[in-house]
Amino acid sequence: MTREISRPRLLSLESVPPSALVLTGIVSVQAGAGIAKQLFEELPPNAVVLLRLFTSALVLGFLARKALRTVWRDHSARSLTLAVGYGLTLALMNFCIYQSFSRIPLGVAVTIEFLGPLTVAVISSRRAWDLLWVALAATGVVLLAKGGGALDAVGIGFALLAGVGWGAYILLGQAVGKDFPGMTGLAIGSLIGTLVMLPMGIASGGSALLDPRLLLLGMAVGVLSSLIPYSLELDALRRMPARVFGILMSLEPAVAALVGLIVLGELLSLRQWLAIGCVIVACVGSTRGQKDPIEAPEA
Repeated sequence: MTREISRPRLLSLESVPPSALVLTGIVSVQAGAGIAKQLFEELPPNAVVLLRLFTSALVLGFLARKALRTVWRDHSARSLTLAVGYGLTLALMNFCIYQSFSRIPLGVAVTIEFLGPLTVAVISSRRAWDLLWVALAATGVVLLAKGGGALDAVGIGFALLAGVGWGAYILLGQAVGKDFPGMTGLAIGSLIGTLVMLPMGIASGGSALLDPRLLLLGMAVGVLSSLIPYSLELDALRRMPARVFGILMSLEPAVAALVGLIVLGELLSLRQWLAIGCVIVACVGSTRGQKDPIEAPEA
């Protein structure tokens, strides 16, 4: 479950343990999510999604500018169609998870969303033993839905849709990664995603999108949730087995719950923490049996 992007060599990270890079990337993603949710008080989720995708498209487009100049000439219609699908899935994934964030606690939303990559990992392994992890993850989701107070059903639905989007994004990301070098595919996907979200983001955000403070905060979400983790995690993958990387990434639901608690004051019940633990164990169990890395960015 890696994030496919070439890291700009702005600084050397070779002296930093790869596990520390992965954990820093996880914290960065969820810190960005925490800031995004705080922004919902002044900007609707669609506008925040637009700012996040626009930031990614702007920076990645600049870094991949040479390859983008000839992308139409150098790639087949099939490859370009895959890249467009990649971008549409990116927009869907971000749209759904931010809608979920606006309705249910951060840790709960991310835990449910993790069912997407878990499903892809289980299907790709084709081991009967992995049915155990599916059952454990399903138990976790049931506990989340029924424990610790009422959860917004629409928020749960959006988190499930985000998980579907993440799973599709993984599969499309593998194909796009083979057809486009370095960060080119992700740059195209971010641009397509920005164009898709542009009408909804402007319609919902209105004149608030012209506020310099909100613009800067929205762009900070893009940097924290996309650019920093992509860079750190790719560097880590160069120096650690993909299996270990996947196990570390399985900690993300717990980190999301902690960020929700510390930054947003979102208290979870013991039952909900147990549910998050079930999904984490399921993700770790499915990852341990993987021989090949599954490459794709997260929301």
